[in-house]
Amino acid sequence: MSTLKSALRTVDVARRAGYSVQQVRDLERDGVLPPATRSASGYRIYREIHLHSALAYRALAVGTGPIEAKRIVRAVHERPLPDVLALLDAAHARLDRERTDLRLAKEAAAAISAEPVEDVRPSDAMSVSELAAALGVRPSTLRHWDAEGLAVPDRVSPRDTRRYSPAQTRDARIVHQLRGAGYRIDQLRALLPDLRRGHRSEDIEAALAARDDSITARSRALLDAGAALSAVLGATV
Repeated sequence: MSTLKSALRTVDVARRAGYSVQQVRDLERDGVLPPATRSASGYRIYREIHLHSALAYRALAVGTGPIEAKRIVRAVHERPLPDVLALLDAAHARLDRERTDLRLAKEAAAAISAEPVEDVRPSDAMSVSELAAALGVRPSTLRHWDAEGLAVPDRVSPRDTRRYSPAQTRDARIVHQLRGAGYRIDQLRALLPDLRRGHRSEDIEAALAARDDSITARSRALLDAGAALSAVLGATV
């Protein structure tokens, strides 16, 4: 039976790392695993460094995405330790910024989504220039949000003047706050349909909670990756 200190077959690495045999070979081809030695009959011989490299990549792929994960693990094999640590520090810093942005987004969305929009009058609608001035953005920004389907005003025809109802104004305010908190256009495009189904605060909270869960999962994955990378650094081919 194979142990970590003895030679490992491709299937041994695959089973312990949770990959297929072909995936292990692909990781070696991509430089995530260092080159395996070969037996006299031509079979690959792996060691503990290969297993730990595969485990590190698996965790990093969750924490940083597969492209950055490959970059980091390859750096462990090819570059000085300070370079590797700098890449890891940058990954943790990105998650820290996401956590800060998420906290600000929760505060902003909770405050704005609680505003009532019932019992409004047609005269309460705002023009593009009026809303832009109220938000402190350029009219072109509102037009961009309109084109992206984020805060869409009322218009009878494409040439008519845009008029934002109170509900649409609140859409724009939420978009403005969440953009300032780091949300990308594609993320907001996925979030806004839920908000428009009644503008319920629980819709926003559910979306933000999902992002919170994602950050937690990626942070935990980076923790696991750190242990595996430490093992790679202490192993030899």
